[in-house]
Amino acid sequence: MNAVGHTLLEIRMKRIYQPPEPVDGYRILVDRLWPRGMSKDRASIDEWMKDIAPSNELRRWFGHDASRWNRFKQRYAAELADCPNLVERILCQARRGPVTLVYSAKNTAHNQAVVLLEFLAAELREHSP
Repeated sequence: MNAVGHTLLEIRMKRIYQPPEPVDGYRILVDRLWPRGMSKDRASIDEWMKDIAPSNELRRWFGHDASRWNRFKQRYAAELADCPNLVERILCQARRGPVTLVYSAKNTAHNQAVVLLEFLAAELREHSP
């Protein structure tokens, strides 16, 4: 599980197939599609933020192909920059307590939650006093 900490803000990520833990805090599903084989009860999410996920076009193009990773990161970061209200919603929630970005991808190093976590960390650095 990767995490970013900034002063009192704590944002981490984990696969939805890992059991929820109290330390997860507020759990946000950041996938556009509901995870296969996962019931809503078992998922134990607080919010499903579909619109922060990569666009369907970008998601299909990437297809979890590691050779497209760097370009995917750039394109997804551009999409995130176009939805500042959603980014701020996550940061506001993190100001209240721990937040876990939940995703379903098998590849834990090359998925949208990794990019989103990096983007949020950059936002925090940029807007720090």
